[in-house]
Amino acid sequence: MTTTRITFASTARDVYRAIAALDASAPFEPRLRELVRIRASQINGCAFCVDMHSVDAQKAGELDRRIFALSAWRESPFFDERERAALALTEAMTLLSEDGVPDEVYHAAAAAFSEAELGNLMGVIIAINAWNRVAVSTELQPPALA
Repeated sequence: MTTTRITFASTARDVYRAIAALDASAPFEPRLRELVRIRASQINGCAFCVDMHSVDAQKAGELDRRIFALSAWRESPFFDERERAALALTEAMTLLSEDGVPDEVYHAAAAAFSEAELGNLMGVIIAINAWNRVAVSTELQPPALA
C-alpha cells in the first residue's frame, strides 16, 4: 500500500532549517563537496540527492566521467589522493555501523586536509547524511526527465 509521506520542509520547518544551516556552515571546495555528497547519497540509496548533486557537480565544473566513475572510485584512475581520502572518510562516516571510522581512514584524511578543512569535510558528510535520511524517509523523488 502506497501512502503519501510528509513534506518535511513545511511540517518540520525548524528541523529543516537547522539541517540547512548545518549544511551551509561548512565551507568546502565546491567540486569535492559535490563528489562527497554524491557518494554518500549513492550509499544511502537517495535518488533525489544523487540526481541533484550530480547536476550541481556539473555546474561546478566537474567532469561527467568522474561523476559516472564515482561509485567505483577505488578502481578508477580519475581521483587523486586528496579526493580518495575524502571519499574514504565519506564512506566510513556514512557506514558507521560497519567499522566506525578506521584509524587508517582518519589518518589519511588528516594528512590530506588541514584541521579546519577536515572539520568542514566532516560537516559536509554529516549534513548530506542528514539530508539523505530526510529524502529517503519521505520518498522525495528527483524531477521527471524532460
